[in-house]
Amino acid sequence: MNATSHTAAPATSHTTSHTPAHTASHPGRRATGTAARATLTLLSALALGLGALAAPASADHPTPPYRPLAGVGSDTTQDVMNGLGEVAVDVSGNKLLGSWNATGTPTITTKDPALYPNCQNIPRPNGTSPGVSRLVTDLNNPLPDCADYARATYRPPAPSPQLTYIPFAKDALTYVTDLGSTLPTNLTIAQLASIYRTCTFVDGGVTRTVSRALLPPADAGSFNSWLQFIGVTEQQIALAKANGCVHDVQPNDGTAVLSGTEIMPFSVAQWIGQGKGLPNVVNRRGETRLRSIASVLPTTGSGTTLALNVTFPFARDVYNVVATSRLGEAGISRAFVGASSQVCLNIATIKNYGFGDLGADAQPSSCGVY
Repeated sequence: MNATSHTAAPATSHTTSHTPAHTASHPGRRATGTAARATLTLLSALALGLGALAAPASADHPTPPYRPLAGVGSDTTQDVMNGLGEVAVDVSGNKLLGSWNATGTPTITTKDPALYPNCQNIPRPNGTSPGVSRLVTDLNNPLPDCADYARATYRPPAPSPQLTYIPFAKDALTYVTDLGSTLPTNLTIAQLASIYRTCTFVDGGVTRTVSRALLPPADAGSFNSWLQFIGVTEQQIALAKANGCVHDVQPNDGTAVLSGTEIMPFSVAQWIGQGKGLPNVVNRRGETRLRSIASVLPTTGSGTTLALNVTFPFARDVYNVVATSRLGEAGISRAFVGASSQVCLNIATIKNYGFGDLGADAQPSSCGVY
């Protein structure tokens, strides 16, 4: 039935070189960096524990007022949708889009509880699949919808006809390693597949080991995208987890990389956006750096001109998902549908958060067209 978030350091041009980032000649620096990072992790954990007693962990858009369209889901697109929520307006100039981050307080209230009591203190969806599941729950419930759209970074090959995936931007996935990592700064797809199956790979005829291969959980869109890109199955990942190789982490959180022999996939757009000092965008990159795949850089430019390489091998569309039955509604249509929708008209905001223009590559997809 029918019825908002995060301080960062300046962007850096440290993305990739095509030689391994060895640190054997600087053992003191590695030890110091590891100790400092461990201390920072402990202090951060303590701060988070104290903060949980004082205030919500996430800075969702302030309520009241409650905006007409409430969105939940993907970690990767939460920041850009928060930004678009400040510029996407209805015909009277009122803000259209509310967006609740993937992480924060366990529950959220997405609608005015005086009018929609069923939308008070609902579980916070963390990821693409939980966000889409919330839409399906609302569709199958006679009560008013608590979520009007879901943020998604993955579109299944045969999505339910109940749902429409509307693309609005280009992203890409690459792998990150620590600044002082001993792992190569350029890997092939075959090497990445081997790492996520066995935590080993062959480099120059020598078998090398990764201590932990980090991966978003199975309900994250980036989990599905990454497995599709590197050609690894869910069964192979399950075996690698059982063998202690693969470990689940929150997407786009570089602070999870704790040593120079760990690796994880990361949204290129998120990595860029987190480093720009944008309002309410948390810099979670830690000491990670974006790396190349098959000798292709994930970014173009440097410094303030750093941007997503929209032709990167692991590029992907990102979506807002709505109930198909609601496509004709004025608010949904104005917000998401077509090149003249409020989301698509604000391409400058989309790019400012690190994402790319869907019309900038040779693919047939375009913003707002489903």
